[in-house]
Amino acid sequence: QVQLVESGGGLVQPGGSLRLSCAASGSPLSTYITRWYRQAVGKQRELVSSISAAGSTSYVRSVEGRFTISRENAKNTVYLQMNSLKPEDTAVYYCNAVKAAMNYWGQGTQVTVSS
Repeated sequence: QVQLVESGGGLVQPGGSLRLSCAASGSPLSTYITRWYRQAVGKQRELVSSISAAGSTSYVRSVEGRFTISRENAKNTVYLQMNSLKPEDTAVYYCNAVKAAMNYWGQGTQVTVSS
């Protein structure tokens, strides 16, 4: 069993930065594929980025070069560093951890990019 808690969302101006955190308890995230999804109002949930147990990363094309996913095993936390934010990045961001048949979600954190 894994409990995931996201934090770090907020209101930021276009061009600004935020760092989201996904803190886990109950099991080490280093054994899971951990993903960040986002869901904007009226839209489907979208996969933004993922990091494998081995540390391989991937990104949706719209955030490549602006977002960076990383993992700090000592803190059992996955981060999403978001730079050069755009209004279209506004969404609720969710952390997801998957291993075999196990699939866990956090409660989400709101990111709003607006002037």
